[in-house]
Amino acid sequence: MRGPHIRGLAVAVAVTTAATGLAGTAFAGPATGTDHAVAATGTTAASVVTAARAAAFAHAAATGVVQGDGLRAKDVMIDPEGARHVRFIRTHQGMPVLGGDLVVHLSRHLAYTGVTRAADHSVEPATTRPELTAAEAETKAAAVAQGDAGTAHLVVDARDGRAALAYQVPVSDTAEATGTRTVVIDAVTGEIRSNTPDSDEFLSPELLDTLRERGETLNPATGTATRATVLTAAGATRAAHYPVTASGTGTSLFVGKVPLTTTQTARTSYLLKDPTRWGTETRDAKGQELESFARGKAFTSTTDKWGNGTVSQRDSAAVDAQYGITKTLDFYKKTFGRKGIANDGKAARGMVHFGKKVANAFWDSTCDCMLYGDGDGDMFKKPLVVLDVTGHELTHGVVDATAELEPTRVDADGNQYGEAGSLNESLADIFGSNVEFSANNAKNPPNYLIGEKLGLAQKFLRRLDHPSLDKLEGTIDYWSPQTYDAEVHAGSGVSSHAYYLLAEGSGRKTIGGFAYDSPTYDGSTVTGIGRAKATAIFYRALTRYMVSTTDFHDARLATLKAAADLYGANSTAYQTVDQAWAAVNVTVANTPAARR
Repeated sequence: MRGPHIRGLAVAVAVTTAATGLAGTAFAGPATGTDHAVAATGTTAASVVTAARAAAFAHAAATGVVQGDGLRAKDVMIDPEGARHVRFIRTHQGMPVLGGDLVVHLSRHLAYTGVTRAADHSVEPATTRPELTAAEAETKAAAVAQGDAGTAHLVVDARDGRAALAYQVPVSDTAEATGTRTVVIDAVTGEIRSNTPDSDEFLSPELLDTLRERGETLNPATGTATRATVLTAAGATRAAHYPVTASGTGTSLFVGKVPLTTTQTARTSYLLKDPTRWGTETRDAKGQELESFARGKAFTSTTDKWGNGTVSQRDSAAVDAQYGITKTLDFYKKTFGRKGIANDGKAARGMVHFGKKVANAFWDSTCDCMLYGDGDGDMFKKPLVVLDVTGHELTHGVVDATAELEPTRVDADGNQYGEAGSLNESLADIFGSNVEFSANNAKNPPNYLIGEKLGLAQKFLRRLDHPSLDKLEGTIDYWSPQTYDAEVHAGSGVSSHAYYLLAEGSGRKTIGGFAYDSPTYDGSTVTGIGRAKATAIFYRALTRYMVSTTDFHDARLATLKAAADLYGANSTAYQTVDQAWAAVNVTVANTPAARR
């Protein structure tokens, strides 16, 4: 659940390179993360931030940064081929700016090369003198969100194309099982500018309503497997000093028996905490709606054997969660060199048995952890701890730590709308499916389907090759002007389809025993460049060239720039990116005029 930042209204993204002629350099190695020294030029991350901040003010016409603005570096990205990128969070007169984020791009020699920004204008509001008091804003927020209001803080809300002075108010103990909301209130007029749930739920309210109407009961099949090869040989039983790394075994609900790296705290005492992955741990929320990981109960064992493959043991769900979380971390680290969800070398965390009769799972950025409900016992009868659900939801954490893509609006039931939110859901599906490919578990075969183990009548929740085969959420294959305000899971099909076409191409094929048949909008034939390259392009685009308001046409530009960076502007990869987006009807020609 989000702290100071919330989901917001989308505005234009300015990119300083041309739509069809994005220049770049050849890829020389894996992308690096934050705070790395740059030996080739004798610079450090701190000097990159200083140069980027100075460039932002020096190129104000392009960046929109004005006197009175402050820029706090959120991420520093140093590419092996030479480019440097600094993602900034903006303040104005000391107030946080919602929708004011930007990425400043520099050359190897720290010369300004461009900007990607969320706001298409300066963020200076007409007034900085509120008409409402903070107490009045808190009272109004509590009434609107039906909960207990926290402290109201003045912000500048620049999300809808005009900057306005506003109060941002967190509201807890709402009627929702999934936690807090954030309310933004115009500090002059008292208008409610947004009232947003802070969690990223895997199953939307609209989907849950659809399942109830259809009378579907989801009772996913569990699996069993022989013990896999242990990841880390610890020799813990011979150790004289504790804690030490140990090698345990878990019997999960969905992926059979799996190896788990754990922590041995005494001769016959083990903790479900992985010291080889920055202390990543899963705890028990004990049926409470906890927002504090510290309040969760640690899972312990005297044998280093966890779960029995059924819900009769509380740690069975924890096995799936811990396995899924660690496999997600492994995917991001071995594929991109990313050290943890926020690339800060910190633990990823999960809590199972969240709340009572919660039929959902979600990333919670207040807790900074994954939360898993047990199901409602009626429609959904098992905890939502499936591998691609974890990969999907933890990717929301990666998006939070990078572009922080936000939906345009949220309705009274909590359903989200808009292209930036759809892109967020799409990236979670794309990288969630890649977690399956990376794990390569025989009991959870990798594929381009999402939620195929949930027990749905249509055999999957969403799929990347032909999104419109999902009739539950009405997922769409191609962009149209109506997509800009589509429900985010339905709209996610546009970019998910583009990714699949980029990776695997159009038409019929069987991959890993799964049959796919991917159509194109214009009847064109697309030849894929392979999953590895496609995934590298989308990750580079997310981390370097997307911001909170990036829509599908902006995503096209971002992936073209990423392809140019990695493989060259004249490469087959670059040309195929353009073809894949055209095949889902996202082209330079049909870019909405307001966002050209």
